[in-house]
Amino acid sequence: MSLIRAAVPAEGLPVPSSAGALSQTRREQLEETDPSWCPSWPVTWQRCFHLVRMHLDAGGKLPMELGTVVRQGEDLGRWVTSVRLGWDQLMTVQQWMCEHVLGIQPAAEDEKPKPRRTQADKWALHLTAARQYYQREGHLKVPRKHIERIVVGDDGNSGSGEDQEERELRLGAWVSNQRSRAATLTQGRMEQLSAIGMRWV
Repeated sequence: MSLIRAAVPAEGLPVPSSAGALSQTRREQLEETDPSWCPSWPVTWQRCFHLVRMHLDAGGKLPMELGTVVRQGEDLGRWVTSVRLGWDQLMTVQQWMCEHVLGIQPAAEDEKPKPRRTQADKWALHLTAARQYYQREGHLKVPRKHIERIVVGDDGNSGSGEDQEERELRLGAWVSNQRSRAATLTQGRMEQLSAIGMRWV
């Protein structure tokens, strides 16, 4: 039998594997003992988790800022930050491990970065500025270098409230660009601009 086993790899034939041979009961027992014994998440995530745990076991504090603690080439502060900001994308067992083993808490709403504005968001802001200009001036013949100031909230919508900011938009250049790109604008956008006095020629 041993000769046959030795000949199998020598001939390039597959070697029988015991992987996956665990019974369901045994797998459940292992899960109860250590939920991370065979994780379904990336190995790099698991590696950083263990490096942070080793750092804490050695008496260190939980790294909360990028670049403050680097172990074996891994920025543990960056990893902790990514875990806190991406909490909702973690599996339940990952959340449990981070919270109960490492003491990591999900980031509060005011800690999360504001979502980047899309091109559609930017277009909507300029349209708001164009409407404001039209209501004030009665036309949309905006000088090329004109800057329009509008007040918007955190969500990018105009209106009143505590979380408001003033934005300066180069409305004159934007209106000119929309006119020159008329052929590529959707019908809906053309109608919105025409409704506030846009002249296409």
